[in-house]
Amino acid sequence: MATDTTTIPLPRLITQRQLCEWLSKSPAWAERGRLEGYGPQYIKVGRSVRYRAEDVLEWIEHNRRRSTSDPQEAI
Repeated sequence: MATDTTTIPLPRLITQRQLCEWLSKSPAWAERGRLEGYGPQYIKVGRSVRYRAEDVLEWIEHNRRRSTSDPQEAI
């Protein structure tokens, strides 16, 4: 029997609690962000919500500003 040596790197998934701790935000903020579409992209695993760490970092970079007059683009 042959052994498959191919491996697929899985993304690091974080919970809503971890996201809120990282960003110093409330769970209500994360839930509202999912509903209204302004938070980081998320993944549903059954009934659970998870965030890819890469997506969170991308979202943070996308929201970086030098000035309050910088335009905010939709992600």
